[in-house]
Amino acid sequence: MTLSLADQIDGLLPQTQCRQCGFNGCRPYAEAIADRQADIDRCPPGGEIGIVKLAQLLKIPAKPLNPAFGLERPRQVAVIDENLCIGCTLCLPPCPTDAIVGTAKHLHTVIAAECTGCELCIAPCPVNCIHMQPAAVTEWTQDDADRSRRRYQAKQQRQARLADEKAERLARQKQRLAQLKQP
Repeated sequence: MTLSLADQIDGLLPQTQCRQCGFNGCRPYAEAIADRQADIDRCPPGGEIGIVKLAQLLKIPAKPLNPAFGLERPRQVAVIDENLCIGCTLCLPPCPTDAIVGTAKHLHTVIAAECTGCELCIAPCPVNCIHMQPAAVTEWTQDDADRSRRRYQAKQQRQARLADEKAERLARQKQRLAQLKQP
């Protein structure tokens, strides 16, 4: 089976889903590169190595990371200060890989091995209890990227299924109400 150019590009991206590139995740960025709508220099987590890999695939010259999209830095993970966490759950939806676990009104925690370092959980936190710290394992491998992609896709599928189920419930409720109003 031959992979599309977008699939090949997506396979080279780090799958942090951080959106620093200006797209809503790694796959949309890969598609934009494949369609020549975006340049290869927009992924800080992929850094120089990622740019070189993309340039080799596309048979174009490598270029430096565009600082308008961020700077390359060592891998980081989110950490939740348990003394400040109020269990609001606002950090759960933006986490692309479900690396944060917790329930309403209870302490949340980050599964460091699943955290991509995307920082998307920081802004929604109303008590500023989430901060980034250097990851224990600083190298982000292809296995990490592949696992992150699978977790991201699983979350997307689950959210779509839940949205469909909610829409079906609402349609049934609407239908029942309509039947009750009929003479």
